[in-house]
Amino acid sequence: MTEIQRHLFKMQSMQYKDFQSKLIPTIKRENIIGVPIPQIRNLAKQLVKESPQEVSIFLKTLPHSYFEENNLHVFIINQIKDFDFCCRKVEDFLPYVDNWATCDSLRPSIFRKNHQRLFPHIQKWLDSPHTYTIRFGIECLMTNFLDSNFRGEYLNHVGSIASQEYYVRMMQAWYFATALAKQYPSTLAYLQRNTLDPWTFNKSIQKALESRRIPQEDKIILRQMKKRI
Repeated sequence: MTEIQRHLFKMQSMQYKDFQSKLIPTIKRENIIGVPIPQIRNLAKQLVKESPQEVSIFLKTLPHSYFEENNLHVFIINQIKDFDFCCRKVEDFLPYVDNWATCDSLRPSIFRKNHQRLFPHIQKWLDSPHTYTIRFGIECLMTNFLDSNFRGEYLNHVGSIASQEYYVRMMQAWYFATALAKQYPSTLAYLQRNTLDPWTFNKSIQKALESRRIPQEDKIILRQMKKRI
């Protein structure tokens, strides 16, 4: 057992292990230790501050054995302040991401300050054959390119992804629901052109209807758009 694994097992909660096992069906129960996310995040901060050598070795030691090790890896990457180094570590790690929770926790803060440099990486991730790399690419577009730097063409980058993978399609739906909340006219026009498959289209509408950020008058239009499958 590694020193980091010992750290994680000291924080183990069997009740939380049971909870996580039900929440993340793609991970075997024996690969979940059972450590709450806030404790993993705190450990990541502590290690980065106090044990840079240990962190460097840990980031190079892939694949990991446990779900919590993957999450710790993510929370360490999120703290990297050099954009190029961060992207290298992201791309080293993405092939080993095997669940939605780890994928969605990967949000490097340095990305928010480097949108122009980030976009070519997103395009590459969207073209990946790997489910969670695609999901991560969509999530990066959603969190970094739906505000003042939004372009209508980005909608098609997400809408044109043809995947039958549940966790890709759910992220597509999440993206379009968020786009409706932030860029309603452009996103509505895109959806009215009827380019999404019916399942992803309906799930996007459903998530938008559940959103508190979309006015009720806009939801009237969205309800009328829902398709019968």
